[in-house]
Amino acid sequence: MAKKGKIENNNKRKELVEQYAAKREALRAITKDRELPMEERFAAQLELAAMPRNSAPNRVKNRCQVTGRPKAYYRKMQMSRIALRELGSEGKVPGLVKSSW
Repeated sequence: MAKKGKIENNNKRKELVEQYAAKREALRAITKDRELPMEERFAAQLELAAMPRNSAPNRVKNRCQVTGRPKAYYRKMQMSRIALRELGSEGKVPGLVKSSW
């Protein structure tokens, strides 16, 4: 099990990403628009840089929904390999059969 503080920090990051998503997208559109004057685009870049760091989507870490483990994460199942193996052995994951020989 991961530290609860790490899991909570990641959840706060997810909330900040959702909160600032529209504003961040609008500012990025302004910075990429070549039709606008350079001063306006630069002002948009400065405003983007002034936003909270944790509001950037690439700061969110994929974590296991069961244990909070950050490594060996399967996106399709949203869990780590260890949790997937345990739940598969118990028969709680539909369509997953753990091989044994």
